Amino acid sequence: MNLSRRQFFTLAGASATGAVLLSPLQAFYAKPAIAAGPYGNLVTDPNGVLDLPAGFTYRRLSETGQTMNDGYLVPGGHDGMGAFAGSNGNTILIRNHELGTSGNGVGAPSGSKYNTNARGGCTKLVVNSSRNLVEHRGVLAGTIRNCAGGPTPSGSWLTCEETFETNNGKKHGYVFEVPSSANTFVTPVPLTAMGRFNHEAAAVDPNTGYIYMTEDRSNGLFYRFIPNQTNNLSAGGTLYALRIIGSSGINTATGFPKNTPRAVNWVQISNPDPTSDTVRTAGYNSGAARFSGGEGIFYGGGYVYFTCKSGSSSGNGQIWRYSPANNTVELYIEPNNSSVLDNPDNLVVFPNRDIFLCEDGDGTDYILGITPSGSLYKFAKNALNTSEFAGVCFSPDGQTMFVNTQSPGITFAIWGPW
Repeated sequence: MNLSRRQFFTLAGASATGAVLLSPLQAFYAKPAIAAGPYGNLVTDPNGVLDLPAGFTYRRLSETGQTMNDGYLVPGGHDGMGAFAGSNGNTILIRNHELGTSGNGVGAPSGSKYNTNARGGCTKLVVNSSRNLVEHRGVLAGTIRNCAGGPTPSGSWLTCEETFETNNGKKHGYVFEVPSSANTFVTPVPLTAMGRFNHEAAAVDPNTGYIYMTEDRSNGLFYRFIPNQTNNLSAGGTLYALRIIGSSGINTATGFPKNTPRAVNWVQISNPDPTSDTVRTAGYNSGAARFSGGEGIFYGGGYVYFTCKSGSSSGNGQIWRYSPANNTVELYIEPNNSSVLDNPDNLVVFPNRDIFLCEDGDGTDYILGITPSGSLYKFAKNALNTSEFAGVCFSPDGQTMFVNTQSPGITFAIWGPW
């Protein structure tokens, strides 16, 4: 996540504990902090790593510097991640590494890299039903700043480059697809029709196959890609940006009404693969809405939820949701209080239950939960350092949460009385 554009704000009298209920009621703003939530208060970890509610346990699975099964070292920059069903009750994780062109990155033979100068890419973890690591290895190499992404219904991971640069004669700023079944490095194929811009994350509507994407820019857009062939993204498609009807070219960072669905339509991006960083400008000039620091995105319960890390008047972030059925967008949550929500990032919708999201804010970061009624609570605290959480996802059976800390890169399994 690009920290150079983060806005820093301090709210007088903000507390780190207490209660808040997210609803259209203005009383929301008067409450001093977050409630314990359905799992209770956090319990201090004697090892100083993760504070969790009583009854929950964690295990460290794959850490930067360890030797993987392919002989390469686990790279750093753990970020977005997706979980898939494997054989024998195993869970497969495809994990992003947000790395640039220097340092120790995803190791691979030169012929397997998209760009031999680039250090980013993806690794694959296999975790058994006892939550033990079976193996980990590299599966995509030679890309830049693989930030977040999203799983597809066909069992692949869409990994997104959060950059727009040309390096070593290679253009970057694309989405790449990694099958969860891959047991070696895949051939890196940029999905150029999905756009060249500062990609952050992607979510697939399983009912239509449409792919929704966020852009990590202060003046980024919200995108929809309609593929020509649902299960063959290399066959191309059409890229669009969301436009709010009656508010052409609006900046949604401040002053947008909460809990008020607005009808939208979609403007086509005529040149999704430009040589200059013009995709968002072209969309805005056609009336598309701007979203401030688009981050995590996930489809669940009939909505596409997405976060804007620097939206709101305080700059502490917003959570939006788009309804494909109604073709409306809604500002769902905007606390304007860093003790309640501090730069939301990756998120996941726990089936038939809560939303969980990772914070990437200043100081201590948390995994936050949001109940179906809209109440926000702290589920986990990074007690080790001030690194962000990233890549939150669940095993197919819903019994294990997986999440990363970015630095040092550590992947965790968390389980308990869900």
